[in-house]
Amino acid sequence: MNGAWEKRPGSAPESAALSLKIPFNEPTVLSRLSQKLEYFLEALPQDRRIVIVCVGTDRSTGDSLGPLVGTALSREYSSLFDLYGTLDEPVHAMNLGDTLLKIMRTSRQPFVIAVDACLGQVSSVGCIQVGSGPVRPGAGVNKELPPVGDIHMTGIVNVGGFMEYFVLQNTRLNLVVKMSEIIAQSLLNAVHSTRNNTIIPFAMPD
Repeated sequence: MNGAWEKRPGSAPESAALSLKIPFNEPTVLSRLSQKLEYFLEALPQDRRIVIVCVGTDRSTGDSLGPLVGTALSREYSSLFDLYGTLDEPVHAMNLGDTLLKIMRTSRQPFVIAVDACLGQVSSVGCIQVGSGPVRPGAGVNKELPPVGDIHMTGIVNVGGFMEYFVLQNTRLNLVVKMSEIIAQSLLNAVHSTRNNTIIPFAMPD
């Protein structure tokens, strides 16, 4: 499965113009993320299955972004997408390859949205990114894992460049939870808007 999404036919054009990076506390963050996701999804045939893969583990605070998003999505069950990666059943380095194989065997040309945490510059911590092409899980900690996704959503949870494992372990849970809530809501908005023109209410804690 390594490289499965690097030359996938039908993937969104890889262009910087199609990407968005926005701070999680920006007042318009939810609407802008939802609109960017809708841009990618609205051109899909209605019978092309949407699959959301939330990568990460709850054994590391910083790396728990994906499972937190997946758990939030699992509470709002929808037949409009398939979901992999929650706190109960995380998708991580040990089972990522098997998960991708399962997706390819159960869905015909799925459109995969990958969600993952990442590290970045100080000025970018707290930003959420949406872009075309796959995410490369483990790149920040020098792990060789298969790329995932036709498009990706990543949350910059802390500073990269040194002692990455230690940095991920010492990331503030408060930041990760807030980012996960926004990512989950924007995904729900976009999927429901493009698949049945409805938006599902999502209760976000004060």
